[in-house]
Amino acid sequence: MPKVSVIMGVYNGKNGLKRAIDSILNQTFEDFEFLICDDASTDGSSEILKAYAFRDRRIKIFTNRKNRKLAASLNRCIRAASGEYIARMDDDDYSHRERLAKQVAFLEQHPEYAFVGTAAARFDKNGIWGKSFGTAYPDLKQCYKKVQFIHPSVMMRSDLLREVGGYTENKENERSQDYDLWCKFYQKGYQGCNLQETLFYYRESQRSIQKRKKRYRIDFLKKQLRWRRRLKLPVWYDIYAWIEVYKIMMPNFILLHMRKRRLQKGLS
Repeated sequence: MPKVSVIMGVYNGKNGLKRAIDSILNQTFEDFEFLICDDASTDGSSEILKAYAFRDRRIKIFTNRKNRKLAASLNRCIRAASGEYIARMDDDDYSHRERLAKQVAFLEQHPEYAFVGTAAARFDKNGIWGKSFGTAYPDLKQCYKKVQFIHPSVMMRSDLLREVGGYTENKENERSQDYDLWCKFYQKGYQGCNLQETLFYYRESQRSIQKRKKRYRIDFLKKQLRWRRRLKLPVWYDIYAWIEVYKIMMPNFILLHMRKRRLQKGLS
């Protein structure tokens, strides 16, 4: 039985897929299985996955007959995972060679934490343009206020992940299944942390905030309002949820400037 199960959903990820897979296969930590769910890709990703699985027995491929979105694809991998720890990966990102080794070491040494993320470099076709570190040890209130963890950088204890029910599969969680999962952990009294070392490389355009649909912001608002009640936080904490409404009304160029300024601080 492998120590770690790496899980990844793929949907039309052909452009970055090889680098993503290679970054896991070339880890210094080798005791893992790599479970990949192809979410009905149509761009040739399936052929790439089959070729890798043929060459490396650690890779196991699952295929959805129709597109079921990320949460369902990850849950399918979780059901098949046999590792003590479950690590996330995305098809357009890549991991530092020592990522798994350092996360396993942390969880082995700190049984009080349910999961661990890492700092991440943001990159696009022009290279690295920003870094995000996240709060090292976010408490419940910080977890509620905003997303504290880079989702595909996280490694979790598999028994606790299953205890909280894995990912919630519904339309509202289509773009924020990670926030919902972290709240599920914290609701149960479990906590996560962020290693303050850049062990993950996250593909994201500098202008991606301009592509976020209003529907996703409204869905996130509704979710936060519900989680405030479920986490039994004071009513005035609703103000953090309503920030999404302010973002809808705010011009995109202002949001873009604020975001770039925040993420580029990590480069200095």
